[in-house]
Parts: sequence; structure tokens; C-alpha cells
Amino acid sequence: MTITRQEFLLRASLDEGTLEAWIAEEWLIPGGSATEPAFTDADIARATLIRDLRHDLAVNDPGIDVILSLIDQVHGLRRTLADVLRDMRERGREGAS
Repeated sequence: MTITRQEFLLRASLDEGTLEAWIAEEWLIPGGSATEPAFTDADIARATLIRDLRHDLAVNDPGIDVILSLIDQVHGLRRTLADVLRDMRERGREGAS
């Protein structure tokens, strides 16, 4: 499900300037077009994480860059592992036939 910019700002408790800054930093990468960005629940979760890192844990911008990069890498590795496991299961079934 996609979320409009206004709904995203409301649900993520962000102001327009902060959202623009986070998009410029590529901490958030909305889908859709430049004039009509589309956000997801995952974007809200990411915005909440960024806000918590900045305000609750006082992580600076370079630290947030590192943390988000590591999280993205972990998610990418999980997807790759899931693909490998699925391929191994499919090959196992083919060999058993």
C-alpha cells in the first residue's frame, strides 16, 4: 500500500524540511515520481528509526549513514539467503523425482 506525502508526514511525525533533508541524504527513497512521491509502511518504520537514532540516541549524521547502510546490507543478505535456500529446495525436489 502506498502512502501520500501528507499522510507520510503525519504518520511519521515529520515536518516538510526534515523529510526533504532525509530524502536528499538518501536516508529515505520514496517510490513514485519527484512531483508525486509514494511512501510505504517500511518508509514510516525507517523514518521512525532515523528519528529515534537522532533524538533518543543522539547519533550524528555520519553515524546514521553507517547504521542505515549496515541495515540495508543485512536485508540484502537475508533476501539473497532466502533465494539460495529456495533454489536448493527446488533442486532437491527435482532430484527426488
